[in-house]
Amino acid sequence: MDAKDLLLTQLLPKAALKALTPEAMEAVPHSLLIGDMLVIREFPFRVGRESRVRKVNGGVERIERSKRDEGNPTNDLYLIDRGHLLNISREHFQIEESDDGFVLVDRGSACGTKVGANRIAGGGQQGRQVLHDGDIIAVGAKGTLYRFQFVSFAGYEIRRKDQAA
Repeated sequence: MDAKDLLLTQLLPKAALKALTPEAMEAVPHSLLIGDMLVIREFPFRVGRESRVRKVNGGVERIERSKRDEGNPTNDLYLIDRGHLLNISREHFQIEESDDGFVLVDRGSACGTKVGANRIAGGGQQGRQVLHDGDIIAVGAKGTLYRFQFVSFAGYEIRRKDQAA
């Protein structure tokens, strides 16, 4: 693998989360979105609630995280939960890559996570569910507005134009 191939391998997504509701789209920082997709390049990919917010003109805005220390953040994606009742825990779930594919791990969230029709943990308990391309992830309690579709790029590869197919 030459330097260009290595760079492309590092830059291209391994998976993505597609925001399926306006609330999910609004909860993700727009700087992380490509269209309605949140690109995942490294695993584990951790998701949780942004607890540093303030009210401005009747709306909720994120307060930028300080870059003063070298410590790793708790999450890769911080969602703002604008609901009256909280659906998203500070350390809600993560997506891991394994030899068999991708796995969603609920990190002991209060309201749980759903993959398709399967409720994964909640109430402070942890749980795991294998993810497949197209699976719907619902973050939080029944009726949550925070829903994403999992998109897998497993099986895709990069080829130079001059290489045989």
